[in-house]
Amino acid sequence: MADLSTKYMGISLKNPIIVGASALTANLDSILHLEKAGAAALVTKSLFEEEIQLENFVFDEDLGKGNYRYAEMITLRPNLKFAGPAEHLMWVGMAKEAIHIPVIASLNAVNQATWFEYAKRLEAVGVDALECNFFASPGEIQRKGADIEKEQIELVRKLKKAVSIPVGVKLSSCYSNVSNVVRHMDQAGADGFVLFNRFVEPDIDVATETHLHPFNFSHDTDYRLPLRYAGLLEGAIQADICCSSGIFQGEDVIKMLLAGAASVQTVSAIFTLGYGHIRKMLADIQDWMDRKGYKHISDFRGKLSMRRSGAPGAYLHAHYAKLVMNSDIMMNDFSG
Repeated sequence: MADLSTKYMGISLKNPIIVGASALTANLDSILHLEKAGAAALVTKSLFEEEIQLENFVFDEDLGKGNYRYAEMITLRPNLKFAGPAEHLMWVGMAKEAIHIPVIASLNAVNQATWFEYAKRLEAVGVDALECNFFASPGEIQRKGADIEKEQIELVRKLKKAVSIPVGVKLSSCYSNVSNVVRHMDQAGADGFVLFNRFVEPDIDVATETHLHPFNFSHDTDYRLPLRYAGLLEGAIQADICCSSGIFQGEDVIKMLLAGAASVQTVSAIFTLGYGHIRKMLADIQDWMDRKGYKHISDFRGKLSMRRSGAPGAYLHAHYAKLVMNSDIMMNDFSG
């Protein structure tokens, strides 16, 4: 029987399937189900600094209601303080104690000092690694993209010095040159890269003329972008690659491994198909490896990367141009 074990950021995993940060990893009942179903690790729901700042503002606003109602009355309530990230940290610690698989903490901060503070506090509760959720949507139109990249690269370098646990980076694909940013973060010491982040995107209800914020599940073809970059980056960086978005079936996991990923993260598949779907994905990987005669994931991981496959056109624009110029292929697809 094939061995599905792998390593990600130096952490030994019993298989390559990690459950990504989401509501699924935000309560004890669900994480116990995920472990029982066979997940190799999980990433806790993100600690968002902006969310904590908003909660702190609302807390202070509610606490101050009614103050100075009468001349002799300064406050209606005792001197209370906002708990800040303490509740989230307590939850992460409980999750770590409740399960036996690795727990990776996800962090999204705004201020540089907060990145270091929260990273150290998450390390202190015993997590196995830290996943930095990088995304910038600057309101200042004049801010240069190069400045944002430089800031994030330097942050990786400093975080690696601040904590002793592995530090991974979850990136968006919204860089002018993703591979170059990854290379510099790799040189700064990043232990892993999650390709790619999936964001809550705004929408508009034209009937009510109001903003909507729907939950965006991934689709079963969304894996192609992370697959491309896994294939491009395999062997070009020291850090491990973890592919995210559109991972629904065992076959999708196999594709990412063949391209060069060490692991994958999945969320939407479990939301839509249930906890037990992890078992099916693992069984499909096992069956495929047995049929192919592979004993270990290392026997085929990266086999079809750009570096090892001898087919760079599969990952570069030249392949697209060849497809477009081949009218027979285009018409066959159209007629089908």
